[in-house]
Amino acid sequence: MNATTIADPTLAPHLQPMAQRAFAFALMCIGFFMATLDIQIVASSLRDIGGGLSASQDELSWVQTAYLIAEIMVIPMSGWLSKVFSTRWLFVASAVGFTITSMLCGLAWDINSMIVFRGLQGALGAAMIPTVFTTAFVLFPGKQRLVASTTIGALASLAPTLGPVIGGWITDQWSWHWLFYLNLVPGIAVAALVPKYVNIDKADLSLLKRGDYLGIALMCGFLGCLEYVLEEGPRKNWFGDDVIVACTWISAICGFLFIVHALTAKDPIVDLRALLVRNFGIGSLLSFVTGIGIFVAVYLTPLFLAEVRGYSSLQIGLSLLSVGVFQLLALGVYAFSTRYFSMRALMLFGLICFGLGCYLYVPLTHDWGWQQFLLPQALRGIGQQFAIPPIVTMSLGSLPPSRLKSASGLFNLMRNLGGAIGIAVSATMLNDRLNFHYLRLNESVTGGAPQVQLLLAGRTVYWSSVAGNAIDAAEAGLAQLHALILREALVMTFSDTFFVLSLCFLFAIASVAFSKPISLGAPPPDAH
Repeated sequence: MNATTIADPTLAPHLQPMAQRAFAFALMCIGFFMATLDIQIVASSLRDIGGGLSASQDELSWVQTAYLIAEIMVIPMSGWLSKVFSTRWLFVASAVGFTITSMLCGLAWDINSMIVFRGLQGALGAAMIPTVFTTAFVLFPGKQRLVASTTIGALASLAPTLGPVIGGWITDQWSWHWLFYLNLVPGIAVAALVPKYVNIDKADLSLLKRGDYLGIALMCGFLGCLEYVLEEGPRKNWFGDDVIVACTWISAICGFLFIVHALTAKDPIVDLRALLVRNFGIGSLLSFVTGIGIFVAVYLTPLFLAEVRGYSSLQIGLSLLSVGVFQLLALGVYAFSTRYFSMRALMLFGLICFGLGCYLYVPLTHDWGWQQFLLPQALRGIGQQFAIPPIVTMSLGSLPPSRLKSASGLFNLMRNLGGAIGIAVSATMLNDRLNFHYLRLNESVTGGAPQVQLLLAGRTVYWSSVAGNAIDAAEAGLAQLHALILREALVMTFSDTFFVLSLCFLFAIASVAFSKPISLGAPPPDAH
């Protein structure tokens, strides 16, 4: 076996020298971290990008959306692409494409060019995400797999969390262009070294002749239109817009046909049957919920700090830093705990911490800063570290190697899809509940109320001394009262959204009871 392995390492990748396997895995983790980081690295810097490119708020949202749509469509295809071109060369091509488009994003001359380049960046970098999961389970057997899954889980949750932190600091210190130039050096290094150290399978170009192109077309129509509807729906009054209605129909029809095709085709682009394996199905559901938790929390918190507190990019980034700090601190505790507790128990503890952290945002007030965010974010960071690595191990560890490539794309798709749907629902809630709370507060704030009269009198005196005109002063006082009501309505809206977010974890916690014990051993080849 050893002689054969030396002659052809792809026959038994887990028998390659440990140093080579570890270095290969580390290289791929760098690419994986970059591709995942870039989803949210612009989150705290959108105002600066908008100023530099003269873009409206609606246009700016597509800086993130274009990346996410392209990534969501390509991730499920990565399993088939790695079979065609091999994991090594697919990863190299993805790293090269991601690096080039990162440079183009930094050189963007207007918002349209930025959106195009961000879409290409997401599409070309997407393959680096699921291939890392597959490679880890191929290279590392037994308990070594625990270390690999812990590393991947930490990076998968840490990257979106640190994105706004790193992005805010870079934008404040240099400019938003460096959010993208940051990828150039590590991207070139990964593309140069992966061909030498990553060698786990062979290319099979003959698969191009019998590829599931119908499945690819249906999947792209389904996921692409779905993501467009989720992103634009809150801003365009959902089904009051003709384009939203058309995209909804296209997504629904393509989605139905895609599911039928995937379940009946001999070799579909996505292995939906893997969801029938209990632990993989439950793990994919948990990946969906944790995707909601990670992406929605990272979406809501910077938005609150920007709109309610008026924080700068750097201040937003620093306020979010505690999540990453506590996740890193929890990493060692998690590794130690795996010796004494089952993976399922650790996963349950992580989900409880994650959900509790989201719930502790509910008592939100307009003066919350990093001190008030510290405990909820600490619990979120700890929860992410304890929950996600066991979910990865439970899901992918329940499948035989022959199904890993296709299933890994589906598993990662669920996380990103959860984030996309969660952000869309949150954006809708922010709009609808803001109107609800504003009207309710406005009904309570009547001109005859003593507190209101006192406030207006004080404001009128102040603005009279500034403006020198009683009429202008009265109008300024009313405008300030309106802004105060709007601010409090906005705070209550954020509180409602965090409450709904925490409820998602009750469902996730309950689903753990239906999972089987998580094993670190390899599943039988015919696992079902």
